[in-house]
This record gives sequence, C-alpha cells and structure tokens, in this order.
Amino acid sequence: MKLSPAQIQEFGEKGYLFFPELFSAVEIAVLKSEVPGIFAQRRQENVREKTGDVVRTTFAAHTFNEAFRRLAHHPRLVEPAEQLLGSKIYIHQFKINGKAAFDGDVWQWHQDYGTWQADDDMPNPRAMNLAVFLDEVTEFNGPLWFIPGSHRDGRIEAGHDLTTTSYPLWTIDNATIAKLVRQGGIISPKGKPGAALFFHCNIVHGSPPNMSPYERVIVYISANSVENAIRRYKRPEWIAHRDFTPVMSLDDDCLKTYRRGQAAE
Repeated sequence: MKLSPAQIQEFGEKGYLFFPELFSAVEIAVLKSEVPGIFAQRRQENVREKTGDVVRTTFAAHTFNEAFRRLAHHPRLVEPAEQLLGSKIYIHQFKINGKAAFDGDVWQWHQDYGTWQADDDMPNPRAMNLAVFLDEVTEFNGPLWFIPGSHRDGRIEAGHDLTTTSYPLWTIDNATIAKLVRQGGIISPKGKPGAALFFHCNIVHGSPPNMSPYERVIVYISANSVENAIRRYKRPEWIAHRDFTPVMSLDDDCLKTYRRGQAAE
C-alpha cells in the first residue's frame, strides 16, 4: 500500500493519518481470536495493571505468535512506514494494549520518542507507530488522544513517572500540555475494528482510563528506520528489540491464509 503525496503532506502537518477501514472483518477476527490465549499466559511479556489481574500490555507478541508476526510484516503497514521514514524499517517495539473494561488504566501525556531516546538512546526521531484497532474504539472506552501538530515542537522535556501506573513512562507536565492544547487542540480518532492510525514518534498523546463495560484492544507496532538503530540496551530485549533486520513485506492476504495454531516462523 502506497501513500499519496497528499497523505504524506498531511502526516507532516498533523503528525498522524487515520484509516477507518484498513483491515477487513475477516482479518481482524484472525487477530482477535489469538488475544485471549496470549493474555492468559503467565509470561514476562504480559504487563498487568496495578489493580486487578488484567493485562495492560503484551510486548513482542510477534515473536511468539504467528498471526501477529504476519501483521508486523503486512504490506499495508510496512510500505507506508518505509515511505514516511525514508528507509527500510525494523520493529523497535510491538505491543498489544488491552485497555480492559472497568480496569484499563490511564496512559499519561507523553511522546514515544521521549522514552525511546532516554531509555534506549535512539539517535533521532525517525520512528513512528502503526496502530490497528481490534475492538471498536469509542468516546467511552479510553480512546487515544492526540495534540495535532505537536510533533513539530521536537522532543519536549519530560519527567520519569514510576508510580502512576504499572508501567514507567516519561511524561509531560500539565502546564506544557495546556500550552500545546491551546495551540493545537485535542483530537481523538475513533472507529470500528480494522481501523488504523499511523503517527509520528514525537506527537504528544495519551488516553484516559476505561470506565466503561466495553473492551478496547489496540495493537501498536513501533517502526524505526534501520539507519536509526538504538544504542543502549538497558531495557529487556522484549521491550526494546535488538534485531535490526529490515522487515520484509508478506503477501497482502497473509492474515487470511493463517490457520490457528501455526507456530511463529
């Protein structure tokens, strides 16, 4: 899948692109069917919420689950990322964020590059996120919030929040957020399963807790330019990957041909 010049310009101006129907119901059903089994596992890659025994995020599912490996190599994700980053890409991080009904906690205001630079020594903000909705995302179940255009301010000073949630994050203070919102406002892309978001690693974003009875699972693939590999290996490999091999696209129907139980290649 190739982006048009107009879409590339929009990404540069706003910091994100939204696709309401990037994946079909059949393709999403393949991925959703794998999630309960992944979340049920007692493994280090499953980070649970502070309260309750529910998964906040699963890291590196593409390394042990074949359906998610195929998603990570899907041409509808890989090809646009290569266009926007101007090079081949590798997977810096892979997350299934499960904002559980009633128990899904907040993700504080932050820039992803802030964490990647501070913790992993990623040289430059030549990275981005490719997000795929596995559930319908509404105003009620903790949707993602963006400040449009905030990526153009570069890396913003942040503090290391080790206490608010079960996952440490480099977060931006309220005064700075208020200033950015006055300049750019807040948007919250919502949509059906199969919708997708591509967003810049410096766009300021977060999400409120899920107080509703509706699940909200989103997959995030963090793509980094192969010319921009991290230089610090402080975090576990399943959080910040050391395999800088360029991602090669599979066939467009790779999810449709998946059969449950196939081992990850």
